Amino acid sequence: MVKKIHPKLEDPVESESWTEGIEQPLALMEQVDEDFASTAELANHSVISAKQFSRDQLIQLCRLAAKFETQQSFGQFPLTGKILISAFYEPSTRTRLSFESVWQRLGGDIITITDPATTGIAKGESLSDVAEMMNHYGDVVVLRDTNEQAIYEMLEVLRIPIINAGNGTDEHPTQALADMYAIFKWRPQLMQDDVSDDQKVMMGIVGNPGRMRTVRSLLLFLSRISQALNEVVIICNTTEPFIDGQLEELEAEGLKIRVTNELDSELPNLDIVYINAIAWVGNTYEEHGIEYKLSNDSPLKEGAIILHPLARGEELSTDLDDTQHNWYFAQARGAVFARMALMSSIVRF
Repeated sequence: MVKKIHPKLEDPVESESWTEGIEQPLALMEQVDEDFASTAELANHSVISAKQFSRDQLIQLCRLAAKFETQQSFGQFPLTGKILISAFYEPSTRTRLSFESVWQRLGGDIITITDPATTGIAKGESLSDVAEMMNHYGDVVVLRDTNEQAIYEMLEVLRIPIINAGNGTDEHPTQALADMYAIFKWRPQLMQDDVSDDQKVMMGIVGNPGRMRTVRSLLLFLSRISQALNEVVIICNTTEPFIDGQLEELEAEGLKIRVTNELDSELPNLDIVYINAIAWVGNTYEEHGIEYKLSNDSPLKEGAIILHPLARGEELSTDLDDTQHNWYFAQARGAVFARMALMSSIVRF
């Protein structure tokens, strides 16, 4: 009896060579000169908010990410002998795996904690005492916690850098860094000081900036390149999507923002569409704007790209996966290189 081969294996498609996707990061690198001065300022610093980063630091981190992506093979392992404490107290796939992938690619070792019930916290130990112990056991902490204030409490005691991998509904700065890296690879000209009118873009963000940490951090980074954006359109189903002072802060940086509850009427004019529907709150999640959905039937502008922090639900149809609009998988892949750039800048020896 001859066993049948699975249909997907009968006519195998050659896997994509890493060299086939390097044109975009190479084009990014050509747009700006390398400048170590701005990223050197990040050495031994914690990363809590996208607010911490200047425009130059954002651009240079993305340039360094492109350098990592085009190299693939690293001649040295700067994190050899260094230990990452990977503390994820909230479900995560891409963020946790990408951070751990980064650390191993750069030669380091990892201690992983995925449940606070396995730590002294379950016995009433304070966060400050946990942080004090981490000072002695690792060289960098990456923390995801549903408690927005946990990272700030630990920061008071930590003498090693801590990286915010998502703190409740507050921020997710390294996800936003990966988002910006994808945008700059798609159109490197947006990194320039002066962007011509024909290169400026319209961006739509489907989500709630007051409740979604990914959107909040992304908007802060977008405000660093406000000169490259014609407008950012917030598409949501709430009349007050911003928290106190948030909109004013963004507009003070020159970002032009408009809010609407319509999606399809905006899509034909949008060059970038960023969509998310989930916000983690406590031990569960909130759904925002689940009536907004993108599919291959949506009236998307020709050449427009779609970004999504993933994991996705029904808001983003799989029938877009094989279209030119799909940049969300490249966005997830690029997160490794964006975090490599960040971690190698923070951990200097």
